[in-house]
Amino acid sequence: MQQIGETRSWHGIEAARAEELLATGPEGLSEAEAASRLAKLGPNQLPGEKPPHPIWRFVAQFNNALIYFLLASAAAAFALGHGIDAAVILAVVLVNAVVGVVQEGRAEKALAGIETLLGEHALVVRDGQRQTIDARDLVPGDLILLEAGDRVAADIRIARARSLAIEEAALTGEAVAADKHAQAVAADAGIGDRSSMAFSGTLVVRGQASGYVVATGARTEIGQIGALVRAVPRMVTPLLRQIDSFGTKLTLLILAGSIALFVLATRFRGYDWVDALIAVVALAVGAIPEGLPAVITITLAIGVQRMARRRAVIRKLPAVETLGATSVICTDKTGTLTRNEMLVTRLVIPEGEATVGGSGYAPQGEIATGALPREAFADLVTCGALCNDAQLREDAGSWSLVGDPMEGALLALAAKYGIVHHKLHKHWQRVDEIPFDAAYRLMATLYRGPDGEWTVFIKGAPEAVLATCCEGTDAAHWHAATQRAAHEGERVLGFAMHHLHERPTRFDFAHLEGARMLGIMGFIDPKREEARVAIAQCRSAGIAVKMITGDHVETALAIARQLDLADEPRALTGAQIETMSDEELAQAVLETSVFARASPEHKLRIVRAEQSHGAIVAMTGDGVNDAPSLRQADVGTAMALSGTQAAREASEMVLLDDNFASIVAAVREGRTVYDNIRKVIAWTLPTNGGEIIAVVLAIALDFALPMTATQILWINLVTSVTLGLVLAFEPPEPGIMERPPRGKDAPLLSGFIAWRVGVVSLVFAAALLGVYFAALALGHPLAEARTMVVNMLVIAEIFYLFNVRYMHGRSLTWRGLLGTRAVVIAIALVSAAQLAFTYVPVMQAIFETRALSLLDGSILILTGIAIFVFLELEKMLVRRLGWFAELA
Repeated sequence: MQQIGETRSWHGIEAARAEELLATGPEGLSEAEAASRLAKLGPNQLPGEKPPHPIWRFVAQFNNALIYFLLASAAAAFALGHGIDAAVILAVVLVNAVVGVVQEGRAEKALAGIETLLGEHALVVRDGQRQTIDARDLVPGDLILLEAGDRVAADIRIARARSLAIEEAALTGEAVAADKHAQAVAADAGIGDRSSMAFSGTLVVRGQASGYVVATGARTEIGQIGALVRAVPRMVTPLLRQIDSFGTKLTLLILAGSIALFVLATRFRGYDWVDALIAVVALAVGAIPEGLPAVITITLAIGVQRMARRRAVIRKLPAVETLGATSVICTDKTGTLTRNEMLVTRLVIPEGEATVGGSGYAPQGEIATGALPREAFADLVTCGALCNDAQLREDAGSWSLVGDPMEGALLALAAKYGIVHHKLHKHWQRVDEIPFDAAYRLMATLYRGPDGEWTVFIKGAPEAVLATCCEGTDAAHWHAATQRAAHEGERVLGFAMHHLHERPTRFDFAHLEGARMLGIMGFIDPKREEARVAIAQCRSAGIAVKMITGDHVETALAIARQLDLADEPRALTGAQIETMSDEELAQAVLETSVFARASPEHKLRIVRAEQSHGAIVAMTGDGVNDAPSLRQADVGTAMALSGTQAAREASEMVLLDDNFASIVAAVREGRTVYDNIRKVIAWTLPTNGGEIIAVVLAIALDFALPMTATQILWINLVTSVTLGLVLAFEPPEPGIMERPPRGKDAPLLSGFIAWRVGVVSLVFAAALLGVYFAALALGHPLAEARTMVVNMLVIAEIFYLFNVRYMHGRSLTWRGLLGTRAVVIAIALVSAAQLAFTYVPVMQAIFETRALSLLDGSILILTGIAIFVFLELEKMLVRRLGWFAELA
């Protein structure tokens, strides 16, 4: 017997021989045997990429224009004999580097968590039962089932294929999908010609197949050549590039200003050039917001983790920024707005109707046939059970489904009718099928019956099934029955059967012609109550929700009305969309909230039509054909439970629970992240601006500096690692989902932020200079006056922190004043540092500080309270005057 896991030319031997060598069969491996092979061969995963060494990660933090300026400043201070100043500047740089390493770790942890949450799965047969397992648990010999949209999880010898085509660009570089089959090929065939094989990392684009795993992990073809199949999301986002660019420009501006200030101090104010240079260096260091990129990345990483807890996993970090601006959500209906737990409630045959009771997939519920005999519905129910790929399982009285929900409902119906599934398949042997495809919207199976007859069972969209039926079928009757069921919110499938005289050589659509229409069934999928609440939140937030579904228009409208999708939901059908130009569709989408009978191609046009109005569009999808529209959308959103790997790879976000409410929760978190980034900027720039104005005025008006160079550096060191970080952890502001979405091109440094930077800088400068001159007027020594100024600046920054936490509302509330845990910790740390700065003898010697009295401290705190109240009044006045639309 072939050594399990050994490499060989599997493509060159017949499938039956491969089955023999792998010691497996149509029933798959037993669980015990699979566990034994997994223990021997290890998990099915490629060797992970080694993370960078901590030392190199630390060194990388210094590759920044802002940091280069700081290092140059430290070198200049040391060369001039100011060792303490140089040491403090280096401390600022080192602390920033440590913060950078920490934030990188946070972000990588968040993204690593995503990979765990989005682990691939595979549908296999073990012990004769279909089951979905983690792809890492695949072993050679596993019988695996593939269908369109699946990412192949291991190297597979195909045993059976139907219209199978696989895109192998990840392995061969060839973009055109390769047709696959089960027949052996030449043993010396190249990778691209091994049409009997499906390779790990490739993508099924069409058809179905089953086959045996022959290699896993590093033993696969892609593992042997060391290819990395899954791209790692990049950490550099457009926002961070914008911040880096801002930092570079700011550095150049500060450098130019520093040179001008140095010239002013030495040429016109008589400063010694060494003292002037040290003062200018300290001021420049204080002006540089070197921690800003780190804090912003921390904010993004925290947002990713929060969204993951809300069951929305961000695959690409730019989506965090984009989510907050979402103005239109295009969503599927089934499984997203509804529970995706189908239940057959109506049976319609030519002779009449029956109603079905029950709930979920439990085979319990009455079939009320009225005056009709139960036997009249036998062919219809049997067709539903045999044109079916699903399986129902019972575990301790709880029923679960493997497969399509509508097919699960058909099996539950058959059980209610008295048909035992495994007994049915003893008499009916499936020999071929035409798998369902959105292009023709039906599925057909070919069976050999108990008497040797060849029978075709067909199910699908009623109009597609009717098209296969023989002449004389009362299409008008079935159309009316379909309309009636759909108007009551039911999803409808049609069923037909056809007897063949002999087994066809190749089963195709020609063998469906002349079928007999058996009837239709109406299904309901209960709406998600949380989706209705989430839609209400969207409407209050100015976000339009558009339902795009393949269902009948009446079904879709019924669900839309139940969910309050719009005051009066209007619908467009796929057929209507086909007749519209892009310009006409762009106009129509403004008044349309339901798109029914829509194909994946229609989804792409709808997204583009919404975007033509400047909308930021989030789009849900689950199929391989949804990939173009998911890529086109600003935030493509794939389904983890029902979605294909192709849809997930085309998306920026994945919903772990396929729930619409998770999209809305993610939008809420996206708005929070964007708000927090703006708060970080609104706090950082003016706190630096106040000290700059105070020192520049001192040099320009020729009075003693209110702070020494070393003291300026101390402020920068202490506040950047405490107060500068806490805004990244802020929770959403009240009413965050009652504001309209921000504009697509809204600048980060908006009008209100720029106003805030100017106003707060002036207020801080006034407070610092006011305290400074008041202290000198009261007879305090210069060192004591400077100590008061430094403490005044830190106290002002603390009170401004409380003010900026609520940019869209009042901070003067109990919730606003209590602060978050992060705020309390930061204030405690900075307060302890300032007490040491003011009263510890060693710190007094280093920073030339003096102890302050209780009265002095009380005056500084009262001044901080006055600053807080003034800025609260300013914020209220600006909002009342309506100067900035972003505060509306």
